[in-house]
Amino acid sequence: MICRVWRGWTKPENAQAYDDYLQKELFPRLERELRPHGFCGYQLLRLDRCGEAEFMTLVYFDSIEKVRAFAGDNYETPVIPEKAKGLLSRFADRAHHYNVSGFQLSADLH
Repeated sequence: MICRVWRGWTKPENAQAYDDYLQKELFPRLERELRPHGFCGYQLLRLDRCGEAEFMTLVYFDSIEKVRAFAGDNYETPVIPEKAKGLLSRFADRAHHYNVSGFQLSADLH
């Protein structure tokens, strides 16, 4: 499994709109369209500080080939829809890809 990690930042006044966009529009669309093509899920991390909100997206795929099918041959280039660009104040120019070797929540956290 591959985890595609990317970061973007918003101004405080755009933070909730961006969070809502990701969770109510973008990730449900990825689920519908890409689940049959290697999309395995996502996590969204948010840190509000220093007058901005940082978002880190962790998007999981079956393999690096499935990432390439989603993002293209230059798969480290972020895929940023226009609506997201309008809410972001800045963003990382590159996505990073990690092999996932294991993850387990503690039993009392389920």
